[in-house]
Amino acid sequence: MRTACGIALALARTLGYDTPTASLARLQLLIVVMELADLLSPDAVLTGLKAGSKKQVLQALSEHAAGLTGLEERDIFAVVLERERLGTTGVGQGLAIPHGKLPDLGSITGVFARLAKPVDFESIDRQPVDMVFMLLAPEAAGADHLKALARVSRLFRNPSMCEKLRGSVAAGAIYALVTNQKAA
Repeated sequence: MRTACGIALALARTLGYDTPTASLARLQLLIVVMELADLLSPDAVLTGLKAGSKKQVLQALSEHAAGLTGLEERDIFAVVLERERLGTTGVGQGLAIPHGKLPDLGSITGVFARLAKPVDFESIDRQPVDMVFMLLAPEAAGADHLKALARVSRLFRNPSMCEKLRGSVAAGAIYALVTNQKAA
């Protein structure tokens, strides 16, 4: 749990939140409560996504997210691209968590993609990315955005889970793994 709090505090700093050490216990509870099934729907899982660059990945995910949320693709793309300009969301080990806040979004929404071929994402470990979890939040989401980012990070920190995700072909199986549910 200490590691999860460290990630949560790092994410809080990245997002500009002031998180005093006294709120560590509260952050621990919030991280545990957030479930990925609350963020991701079965139709938000993409497999074999073909893209040749980070920009193409973000465009494809923005297009898919637009269909899920009813928001404009260009608005979603602009938000995640702007966040990416602040610093890479490639967290290492072939994983990226692009994210952003949108004023007209009703709830926190995730889109997961396993890429057909890894792409350069300017990741912190300089390794190409083959799995991406894009996270979109309402502008007023506050701490919920942070909780969601921490929860996604926790999923990706599990090497066994990442291996299973990379080995799964069907979107339903990936959704079941990510949300810790039995595959249909």
